[in-house]
Amino acid sequence: MSNIHEYTVSELSGALKRTVEDQFGHVRVRAEISGLKRAASGHVYLALKDERAVLDGVMWKGLAQKLTFRPEDGLEVICTGKLTTYPGRSKYQIVIEAMEPAGVGALMALLEERKRKLAAEGLFAPERKQPLPYLPRVIGVVTSPTGAVIRDILHRLRDRFPTHVLLWPVLVQGETAAAQVAAAIRGFNALDPEGPIARPDLLIVARGGGSLEDLWAFNEEEVVRAAAESQIPLISAVGHETDTTLIDYASDRRAPTPTAAAEMAVPVRSELLAYVEDLDRRKKRSLSRSVTEKRERLTGLARGLRDPQSMIAEKTQHLDHLDSRLRQSVTNSLVLKQQRFSGIQSRLRREMLDRTFQIQGDRLNEYQRRMTGAMTIRQERAGSRLSATARMLESLSFKRVLSRGYSIVQNEDGQVISSIGNVSEGTVVDITFADGTVDAVIGKGGKIQKTAKKKPSNPAPAAPAPKQGTLL
Repeated sequence: MSNIHEYTVSELSGALKRTVEDQFGHVRVRAEISGLKRAASGHVYLALKDERAVLDGVMWKGLAQKLTFRPEDGLEVICTGKLTTYPGRSKYQIVIEAMEPAGVGALMALLEERKRKLAAEGLFAPERKQPLPYLPRVIGVVTSPTGAVIRDILHRLRDRFPTHVLLWPVLVQGETAAAQVAAAIRGFNALDPEGPIARPDLLIVARGGGSLEDLWAFNEEEVVRAAAESQIPLISAVGHETDTTLIDYASDRRAPTPTAAAEMAVPVRSELLAYVEDLDRRKKRSLSRSVTEKRERLTGLARGLRDPQSMIAEKTQHLDHLDSRLRQSVTNSLVLKQQRFSGIQSRLRREMLDRTFQIQGDRLNEYQRRMTGAMTIRQERAGSRLSATARMLESLSFKRVLSRGYSIVQNEDGQVISSIGNVSEGTVVDITFADGTVDAVIGKGGKIQKTAKKKPSNPAPAAPAPKQGTLL
């Protein structure tokens, strides 16, 4: 045992690494993606698994950006790369150099699953669709700035109706294409209508034809959501007529080609001018015909009218007649009023006024005499009733009872003692008589032990009348 070579951990890990890399320097693995993570550095970490084993994998940033589709958990793929070990954790992994879906069927299954999910959220509902503006002033185009697509769109717009175009350049294929397209759609929507850059009235998202993998960026969920959220009407023109992507369902209108999208966006200028000229001619003909009809009708109505001069003359004569009657009526009214005034004036004499004043004065004196007598009688009756009430009150007063030899016994708190059971030996009481009050102390057997005069004689008028008490 002493002749066996001793390795350090680093030496043993290095030997294993070289052995694995030499033996499996280039492999192709078919498996399902699991636990996919994108690090902040841009590297992609994942696990490849089948029903019995799991293999860790990593794809460096530069290669991950060149993928034509976005890998997701559950997608079956074919990875090409080399096996190596990671000495820091005593595990082996595959460094992926290329990745492709395991057949079109896998992508189609993923596409259908995503389509069902987004449709269930209502992103493809017809009621969400917005009408396209008839004549947009500014058109925003999201596409590659170097491809033939933008040239075809500009050429078709120039032929049909020259319009201001804003291009938002993006990648239309690769790992970052979906994020760029979604950001472009949201960026156009975020523009201020009053800002220095005009906000588009219409958006066109376009790309040329390609395979399912080439067009995969337009099937990504973030692109579909951005299209569905767009407040600006959006036309999708991705691929050829037979190509269909998920953005086509979320957009407001789908065009079979980018050129067709330009045709949908604007009308033909020459046709529009011809249509406007035709409307102008029809308007002029209609106006001329209307004026002619009105003139003929006016002429026909004029024939049935009398001569305006004779009508005015008759009204003038009638007005003169009314003026004459009015003047005569005013004169007659003045004469009548003057006659009535003279008659009244003749009946007004000084002797009649003096007689009237004398009669009214005598009547006023009689009323005053009668009122004075009535007041005197009323005062005498009220005085009699008051005296009788005072005599009755005096007869019912408790002081009259005290004057007949009774008294009121109260304790020190001023409460009336109505029973012998309320006193005991040594109790101090006040005894009120008709002419004053004395203090007393109760002795044995309830007898008064000692008394002392408390108030001067004849205090009864100032003593308060008890509500109830015992007369002794």
